[in-house]
Formats: sequence, C-alpha cells, structure tokens
Amino acid sequence: MTEQSLALSLNQLSPIPLDVELSCKTGEILVILGPSGSGKTTVLRSIAGLYTPKTGKISSNGSSWFDTEKKVNLSIQQRKVGFVFQEYALFPHLTALDNIRTALPNAEYSAQLLKAEELLERVNMQGLGDRYPNQLSGGQQQRVALARALARDPRVLLLDEPFSAVDQQTRRKLVRELLQLREQVNIPIIHVTHDLNEARRIADRICIIHRGNTLQIDTPQNIMARPLNRNVAHLVGHYNVFRANIEQHDEAEKLTYLRWHDYLLETNYRPEFEKGQEVSWVIPAENLILHRRDRPSKGERENPVSGAIEEFIPMGETVLVTIKVTNSDEILTMSVPTHVAQRNAIQKGGDLSVSLLGQGIHLMKE
Repeated sequence: MTEQSLALSLNQLSPIPLDVELSCKTGEILVILGPSGSGKTTVLRSIAGLYTPKTGKISSNGSSWFDTEKKVNLSIQQRKVGFVFQEYALFPHLTALDNIRTALPNAEYSAQLLKAEELLERVNMQGLGDRYPNQLSGGQQQRVALARALARDPRVLLLDEPFSAVDQQTRRKLVRELLQLREQVNIPIIHVTHDLNEARRIADRICIIHRGNTLQIDTPQNIMARPLNRNVAHLVGHYNVFRANIEQHDEAEKLTYLRWHDYLLETNYRPEFEKGQEVSWVIPAENLILHRRDRPSKGERENPVSGAIEEFIPMGETVLVTIKVTNSDEILTMSVPTHVAQRNAIQKGGDLSVSLLGQGIHLMKE
C-alpha cells in the first residue's frame, strides 16, 4: 500500500472561528482533544469535504485536496476519506452487509458480498451480516460503521467521537480493536474526542484544540508533563497550576529556584527564564509525595510544603485530598490510596506535609 500522510492549515474568523494547523503520518493515530464546541468536528468535516473553510490548505501525501489560493477544492468522492460519525449513520432498512456494500465500488454482487464479509471479519463481526442495525448493540453498530468506512479503501480514516455512545466495557474493547486495526490499514487516522483518558490510551500524538485554535501538538506523555501554557494545563486536567518568580539559576547544579510564597522550590534548570521573572508552573498530582507519619523518607527533604486539609473525598480505592498551603490562598490537589490515608489518619481539618518533586515541576511562559 502506498504510504499516505495528511497536512492541514485552516483559518477563518466566522461563522465558525478556526486557526488550526496539524499533520498526521501513515500509521499514526492523531487524537484531536478539546471541550465541546472547540471546533473538533468542523476540522474533520473540512478534511472530508463536508465543510468548506474560508481560507486554508489540506493535502494528502503531497496532493492538494483544498487550497483557497490555488482555487482547489476536491469533491468528497475525490478525497476518498473514510468517516465514522458519532451516531454511526447506518441505514436502518439495510442489513450490516448491505450497509457496507453501499460504500463499495461498483462490481458484481458476488464480489461485493465477498468484500463486505471480509470487512465484517476484520472488525470482528463475522456471522452477523444479516442483522439490521436495530438488532445490533451499540458496539456492534460502531464496528459496522467502521467496516463501511474502510470499504472505500480510504487514504485517511476520520473518527468523530466513535466511542461516546457505548458503555465503558465496550469502549475498552473498541479501543483495543482500533489499535490492532491501525497496523492493518496503515493510513493516517484522526480521532476526535473530549475524553482525556481515551486520548491518552489511543494517541501517538494529541492535538489540543480550544475555541478553534491549535494550542499544542505532542505525545500524550509530553502534553501531560510539559503543557505549553496554563490553558493547555487546565484543558488536560491539571489542578496544580500556579504563578511564581524565578529566584535564581544554579548552572553548576543544573537547577532553577522558584520563589513561591514562603517556599523556595528547586526544579529543572531553565535558564531561558530571567531572574525575577514571573512564570506559570504546574506540577501533576502524581509528583506530590505524601510525608508519611508511619515511615518518614529521605524524599521529604525535596521541596517540602505544609498546609491544612481542606477537602477529603473518598473515591473508592483512592481519596482526593486538597491542601490549603500555609500562609497563602493556594490549594494543592493530590490523590492518596485509601489505605495510606487511613494509616496516616488523614482527615479534613488536619495538617499535612508533602514534597513537590523538582523534576515534576514544569515552568511555562503563560
């Protein structure tokens, strides 16, 4: 199969604001992540040719699909895109096999039937081709929709929140099957969701979109550990986002020190920030280390911070704990295993000390 890639740059002020730039390589799953109304579906519809932006470019494997400067705008059929809609969009009066056949090229019925059955088998639906959509579960309907999208032998596969209408157990199965399928089809796959956990499980890279703007594109690990700015940090679910001032740099020790209220925090060396400069910083909750009363550790000497427990919210195997930092209005949020909370007598109104791991503190310009 010829390798495919997709590149996109779109811009318009209205009626739907867009300032989006992204690319997706062969065999890659790019997840577009953002809240409802951020423009995710509009981007997919633009790629498919279902929506025409006012300005921009879309190309696949170097071939131009859409270019306002060159007055290029290929039809939906010419773009050869596989699109799985959020609501599946299956024809209710057709069987699973016939839903797939409608997307196949013109050929003899027997050849179409054989190809449709092969596609059903590829999505683990063999033996169910004679059932109608209302006789299928949500997960099964999703598989039929995916098989129909693949029937066009697409250059790009677009998935618009495909798992939003199924239960968690089915969602896990579909995620696993999608990751397996990606190796078989070997084309760019762009998957839209507002579910961060789903994005982290699926994506090779994540594109954060907010209010029609691309904010950051990176691996899930880098997005979580090194968000580009405060907006991205909040969009990916970080609670611990603060402001502080650069106190000093230690080139010999490769450390940068932050002045945060009464605390001097050490973190990774970031000499691009000037001494005295105010910066935003974030620390993921997993980089807060509880000072255990039953077993003190050497790690407690690293950026120790104390405060009063504002909230104590049991959540099954873990407890969500928020701490009001001493001599400030700042709130630190962390998750503690329930048995650890019990062993250390953690409760609302009590005092607690934690360490902020320096390697987990990430500085941002905004």
